[in-house]
Amino acid sequence: MTKRRLSNRIRLERFLAKEMTQAELGQHVGVTRQTIAAIESGRYAPSLETAFVIAEVFGKPLEEIFHWEVVDR
Repeated sequence: MTKRRLSNRIRLERFLAKEMTQAELGQHVGVTRQTIAAIESGRYAPSLETAFVIAEVFGKPLEEIFHWEVVDR
């Protein structure tokens, strides 16, 4: 079975959104800055609801923000 992990473009999207901070994104989403940092770095997978809200904040479809990445063993 292929090992995969959830990857995202949150950092890039924050930069493109006038350098939005993690704290600002967290306020829009309803989570803490620490949660945004953990999601952004791949240490934490967001709930489906949170993922949709993050994508909505950036005005993008979910699959443009989050995607599967194949991990070599």
